[in-house]
Amino acid sequence: MHKIIPFLQIFRDKAYNASIFKADIISGITVGVILIPQAIAYALLMGVPPIYGLYACLVPLFLYALFGTSKQLSIGPVAVTAILIMSGVSQLADPFSEKFIALVLFAGFLIGVLQIIMSVLRMGFLVNLISQPVISGFISAAAIIIIISQLSESLGIDIPSFKYTHQTLAYTFKHLIDVHWITFVMCLFSIVVITVLKKWKRSFPGALTVLMITTIVTYVFDLDQKGLSVIESVPKGLPSFNIPEMSYDTMMALIPTVLTVTFIGYVGSIGIAKSIEMKNRDHVVKPNQELFALGIAKVIGAFFLAVPSSGSYSRTAINDEAGGKTTVSSIIAAVMVLLSLLFLTTLFFYIPKAVLAAIILVSVFGLINFSEAKYLFKLRRRDFVVMIITFVGTLVFGVENGIFIGVILSFVFLQYYSSRPHIAELVNIPGTTYYRNINRFPDAIQSSNYLIIRFDNQLYFGNAGYFKDAIQEYVTNRNPKPKFLILDNTNMHDIDSTGLHVLEDICQYLEGLDIQLLIIGSIGPVRDFLKRSGFTDKLGLEHYYLTIEDAVNHAENRKAHDKVHEVAVQFNEKRRSFLD
Repeated sequence: MHKIIPFLQIFRDKAYNASIFKADIISGITVGVILIPQAIAYALLMGVPPIYGLYACLVPLFLYALFGTSKQLSIGPVAVTAILIMSGVSQLADPFSEKFIALVLFAGFLIGVLQIIMSVLRMGFLVNLISQPVISGFISAAAIIIIISQLSESLGIDIPSFKYTHQTLAYTFKHLIDVHWITFVMCLFSIVVITVLKKWKRSFPGALTVLMITTIVTYVFDLDQKGLSVIESVPKGLPSFNIPEMSYDTMMALIPTVLTVTFIGYVGSIGIAKSIEMKNRDHVVKPNQELFALGIAKVIGAFFLAVPSSGSYSRTAINDEAGGKTTVSSIIAAVMVLLSLLFLTTLFFYIPKAVLAAIILVSVFGLINFSEAKYLFKLRRRDFVVMIITFVGTLVFGVENGIFIGVILSFVFLQYYSSRPHIAELVNIPGTTYYRNINRFPDAIQSSNYLIIRFDNQLYFGNAGYFKDAIQEYVTNRNPKPKFLILDNTNMHDIDSTGLHVLEDICQYLEGLDIQLLIIGSIGPVRDFLKRSGFTDKLGLEHYYLTIEDAVNHAENRKAHDKVHEVAVQFNEKRRSFLD
């Protein structure tokens, strides 16, 4: 039970005491007062009424507290998830409509189901298919899309719904003369104050403070009657049990959005949880259990009108800085939201939408990652290219297409470099028994008697042809021809049937030139494969060595194959997996 419900572990060793509970209460209240305005703001960004953002902070938070393995991760509505849902579901229904809300709840249910399935099948590794440059490029572009999406609320301009971001931007520039100055000043004031308070003390509830002040000002001066948009009435009370509208056709239409949110949401959540784990070193985050916790929070939450939620970096950092020790702090934060739903919703009427836009803008400004782009440009240009193309693709073609472009491009680069791996000719460094790349040590000794080649990758169908061509080129360029070709397999971690055929072709090619093939340093799985295939016996046991030095001794001195070197052809006769 402790493995299924990690929350029980908190009380298992009776280490939970009054001081820890006090710390959890303080951090829970701190996160709660920050969570409430953010939940309202992100609900509007998602295209649903504010109340649904608050609903997402009840059941999901309680469930994650029970099943999650991160002690400080704070889940709830977040900007990136909100814009992904808005972008995908808005193609099927108009935001804020009853149909749109139903689709969002069903999408949340499907995302949760998929995450639970991935957890049961232990498929948390699949998130590794999305590289860090893709994530950085996507999130930076998503931040700009979010900023542009808030222009209507922050400037007070009635902007039609456009399919592409640049259309929204062009329309805004054409109608800057229509700016509602009260709205603009309110938004600008909120951004400045929230930013200043955030720099002064990160855990201070600056957003809530500004929200309270501007709401009072709006009420006292009747600013809603002067064109300032407010959120108006918010239903009072707790969410009722509700079964999301489900159908096969709707599910198929939502699949692209579901897949995108599932992976992006989980990557973000597990990344935040792991960073806090490394910082505190007081708990272990289990990826598959995290998938289950996030999934069950969405599945059950969907029955209580909760829109999809993910891990929030800002709230998690605040939870940690405020002293949160366990997931009890998340329960306290959920209780704060519960109390606001029961007693404070009547006070939400005069909350200006411009202030909610300011809260969103302040939150996403930091997501535009210029430093990562500069770092990748200096470190590895192909990762920089992937990041930039993902960034541009997301801006031009939309969030779902943008991340798809980034993932495909990553795999194209991966396949390209995997199909042309590093191959080096090794030569002896004078006075030593070390053999290194001739291009790095041009003054090292090159023997005319033998040629040493190291192949730095698995040998499989994608690069087998390149490997064969490279070997033939090395041999052709040597004059006179060497008597031995020593193949260093220490970095060849796998081989498939195509690679085996190429290895046989190379062996036959060398025999035609009266060149002996010597293989050194093959690791266990490769030795097993070569033995099963019959290649080991066909080539002859005397052609396998443990080290380059042993093979060179044979090539130079015709030293007999010592019996101790039989370990170079050791193989495993134990039962192997079905796919091996």
